[in-house]
Parts: sequence; C-alpha cells; structure tokens
Amino acid sequence: MTDRCSKKSTHSLITGKAYKFGDNINTDVIYPGKYLSITTDREEMAKHCFETVYPDFMKTASKGTIIIAGRNFGCGSSREQAATCLVYFGVAAVIAVSYARIFYRNAINVGLPVIVSPKTVDNSEHQDMLEVDLEAGIVQNIRTGERMEATKMPGFIMQIINGGGLIPYLRDKLGVKRT
Repeated sequence: MTDRCSKKSTHSLITGKAYKFGDNINTDVIYPGKYLSITTDREEMAKHCFETVYPDFMKTASKGTIIIAGRNFGCGSSREQAATCLVYFGVAAVIAVSYARIFYRNAINVGLPVIVSPKTVDNSEHQDMLEVDLEAGIVQNIRTGERMEATKMPGFIMQIINGGGLIPYLRDKLGVKRT
C-alpha cells in the first residue's frame, strides 16, 4: 500500500471540475460507518466515497475533483476516515460555506485543502471548471470568468498541506525516517 499522505507536493494552485453538494453533508455520507471496522486500507476506503447517498459520485467524479458544498460540511462524527477517503480518492480540495470544526482539522491533518468561499458555492454549478489559488485566497470559475474571494491558507497550513499532511510534515521536520 502506498502512503499517499507521505508524498510531498507543492500545490498552491489547483484546477479541477466542481462536484456540487448541498448543506449538512455529514461524515457518514462521505464515508459510510459500516466500513469503519472492515478496512483501514486507504485505497479501499476511497472506493466508498459517498456510495450510500450519492452513488453517482464514484461514477462521475475523478481525480482532481473539487467538491463545493453548502454549510456545515463534514458534520456528524469525528471520524478522520471521511477526510482520508477523499484524499485517497483524489479530491483536490473542498470549497464550502462552512465546515464542522473537527472535519476541517482532520482535512488539514491529512493534507486536504479546505477553503471557505460562500460566493464560489453560490456562483458555481456542478461540473464547472474552477481554479483555486490557496495562497491568494481566490477562486476563479473558468466558465464564467468570475473571480471570487476565499480564505487564504496561512503559511503554516500550506506547509502541512504541501508536506502531505501533519504526520509526514512533522516526520520531515524532525528528520524521522519512515520504516
């Protein structure tokens, strides 16, 4: 099994197709609880993103997808697997009106960019091509040409994201070799 989160990358500019959801997308919808005791294999986890409530996600989304959603994305339980399965599926970023606090932190911990931009959610449609500048805090809708404000990712969060998540970032900082 490859440890996707341990791969370093530099991605302050992300481009991808939008997959649009509504409000209150909870962690059980993102990663169904029935798999919690079945597998810890991250590649296997990725095969179950949204399968119970949004089965078309697995058929129509692809690596590099940018999820856009309404309020309270990631509400529900504090399971880290919800953010992890999105990373291993290949979701490039999540843009929402707001997040459940624990999901937001879990996403950063696994290297998934999470951006707040209500205007992007309001002014983008499913399958729009979006370009996200994490450091500048700008999202551009390629279809409309509109540029919208978003949260700027602070430098320390960009270091974690570019380091592949918190654990790989800290290992690198501390010079700890993975065995």
